[in-house]
Amino acid sequence: MQCSTMQQQKLAGRREAKAAAQKACAGVRVAGASARVPVSTVRQATSSVRAASRATSVKVQATATVEKATAPAGSLSSNGAGTRVMIIGGDGYCGWATALHLSARGYEVCIVDNLCRRQFDLQLGLDTLTPIATIHDRVRRWGEVSGKHISLQIGDICDWEFLSQAFTSFKPNHVVHFGEQRSAPYSMIDRQKAVFTQHNNVIGTINVLFAIKELQPDCHMVKLGTMGEYGTPNIDIEEGYITINHNGRTDTLPYPKQGNSFYHLSKIHDSTNMLFTCKAWKIAATDLNQGVVYGVRTDETMADPLLLNRYDYDGIFGTALNRFVVQAAVGHPLTVYGKGGQTRGFLDIRDTVRCIQLAIDNPAPKGEMRVYNQFTEQFSVNQLAEIVEREGKKLGLNVEVTKVPNPRVELEEHYYNAKCTKLRDLGLQPHLLADSMIDSLLEFAVTYKDRVRHELIKPAVDWRKTGVKVNTMGAAVAR
Repeated sequence: MQCSTMQQQKLAGRREAKAAAQKACAGVRVAGASARVPVSTVRQATSSVRAASRATSVKVQATATVEKATAPAGSLSSNGAGTRVMIIGGDGYCGWATALHLSARGYEVCIVDNLCRRQFDLQLGLDTLTPIATIHDRVRRWGEVSGKHISLQIGDICDWEFLSQAFTSFKPNHVVHFGEQRSAPYSMIDRQKAVFTQHNNVIGTINVLFAIKELQPDCHMVKLGTMGEYGTPNIDIEEGYITINHNGRTDTLPYPKQGNSFYHLSKIHDSTNMLFTCKAWKIAATDLNQGVVYGVRTDETMADPLLLNRYDYDGIFGTALNRFVVQAAVGHPLTVYGKGGQTRGFLDIRDTVRCIQLAIDNPAPKGEMRVYNQFTEQFSVNQLAEIVEREGKKLGLNVEVTKVPNPRVELEEHYYNAKCTKLRDLGLQPHLLADSMIDSLLEFAVTYKDRVRHELIKPAVDWRKTGVKVNTMGAAVAR
């Protein structure tokens, strides 16, 4: 009964916070996602919702308490006290939500970020659907709302001097590595972006591995990989490794990788480097091959307008479902690439943060690189479009679906059956798309639809046309 009552209070608090956030953020437009939200403007706008924010902060802390009291053995623990977690890329979409999730549950968190994701928006003329605050204001407001402190270090992990100083000063027990250029289309804009993606991702990861070896040898590494490393083979996709019988002999080997962009290839290089260093240096690592993430709400990011997470809907950083939802909200046809049979694994942002916590609470032994496939459901692009069309019409939206030429080089109809049992075995209880579409996506997109820039919706980066000429001006807006 106590848990049921708490859940009801939590839902009521979310409704209050949602209404308050909508009122406070109405009309606030950021000129580029990296632009600074005027603190004076937001603070003045939010003066009427201080009480709601304080109530929400109480609920955030209460949620962790209830989780701890009701969690079965081996499942998600809420007591992270004394555990030091460095989150590289903690200002990004998944990183920010994870930092708050862990901080609320008692982990001591340090965000390390060079803020390049914000620079990409300025560089390409993009914008997040939501008006996000600076990382400094985000961290400061989290402390006020939750009573928890998050450390912040701004710098580039490709700079060894900076990274070694960050490791030495914070001394992490776990390092969660989100700090990579994470867009396949961005990596295919031109030669310059392809080289940047490979250098930033591969060299940054190697530096983190050396930092663990030399400075914190007992530190456990949790690395965000991608299901895109596997490609779309015509056999079942196992979790990281596959046992092969060949010419009368048997061996268990890393599952074959088939990246379809310079971004995906960089992630494959990361996995190979991690596997080698686990063997050679006895590093403990967990490689999380994550599916496509959707949604924007977690209990923590919705606790105050200044904590709001980013939401990408453009053709470069916007993932399929997030793009479709925004298109439905503004009356733009849903842009299905090619035949629409492309099938991938998907998960809610709320499950992303839980998976990270599970990986931390159940670390790999030294000398081992565990691999978990991190997704909860599989959908084709056509299935996603059908779901958004159906649910959008329930809200009175005029939703249409259109097929556009596929800018990517990929199979558009294929077999796809990926395994994803290990995280569930550790206690993950997934949020399924059917249960969260209205609450987490469509209504949210409708709230912020006035911020949508229609010219950014269509894909502008064509895999076949990637060249040596810098294509910054033509990357975001299709001609």
